[in-house]
Amino acid sequence: MALRRSIYKTPAQLRAMVEPGLITARALAAVRELIAPGITTLELDAEASRIITAAGAKSNFQMVRGYRHTICTSVDEQVVHGIPGDRVLRAGDILSVDAGAEYQGWNGDSAFTIVLPDPSRPEVVAAREELSRVTEGSLWAGIAALATARRLNEVGAAIQDYVDAQGEYGILADYVGHGIGRKMHESPSVFNYRVSDPGPEVRPGLVLAIEPMVVAGDPATFIEEDDWTVSTVDGSAGSHWEHSVAVHDGGIWVLTAPDGGAAGLAAFGIEPQPIG
Repeated sequence: MALRRSIYKTPAQLRAMVEPGLITARALAAVRELIAPGITTLELDAEASRIITAAGAKSNFQMVRGYRHTICTSVDEQVVHGIPGDRVLRAGDILSVDAGAEYQGWNGDSAFTIVLPDPSRPEVVAAREELSRVTEGSLWAGIAALATARRLNEVGAAIQDYVDAQGEYGILADYVGHGIGRKMHESPSVFNYRVSDPGPEVRPGLVLAIEPMVVAGDPATFIEEDDWTVSTVDGSAGSHWEHSVAVHDGGIWVLTAPDGGAAGLAAFGIEPQPIG
């Protein structure tokens, strides 16, 4: 009978996950610098590929069967898994970018959302920026909950509570976060909403990719004809934020944030601790 790999990493394994997280963060930062009306999503993909390759790492997205790109680029009603191509970004677009890197056999995974300025449509831009703010805030609420949680699904409850308190938004139910380590997608599942099962114990060695996906309207989605892109049925805008986070003996550390998550966690009174 095959042995099941533990969901908990050793201290040495946690240390090995720091660099792929930082490479992922650098790739996303480089992409963010290029985002402007007139650029194509494929050009953004090329920049992420350049950064990851230059670091001696590999795109873990390209290791997913059937996917050829380094990042996912989801625009407007596309929430996640959008494929880079010849689409030209326009003023007022809301864009989510998701990327991951594998370095020396360990993985990082992260995503952000940005709204391109459009002075001619201030109300649209403001609503989309608020959607992104709510989604990012829920991510940090979930990460903060992880710092004190006894069971994993306290994270999903914190995410849902944060979103529900902000207004009428929908949380995608069919797409959730995950464990991360030797593979980009590992157990356990990380729900973005409250569930009855308390989930596994939160203790040192747990590493998670927490990634709320929130929409401005009905959370019902469908997969487009490319067999990847997840879009809202009602055409409402979507937002996706993600970080890879490690629990260790000293606390938590956000592997895909250069500051370990200090800026995002400050509002929750949590101070991340570097992995020793």
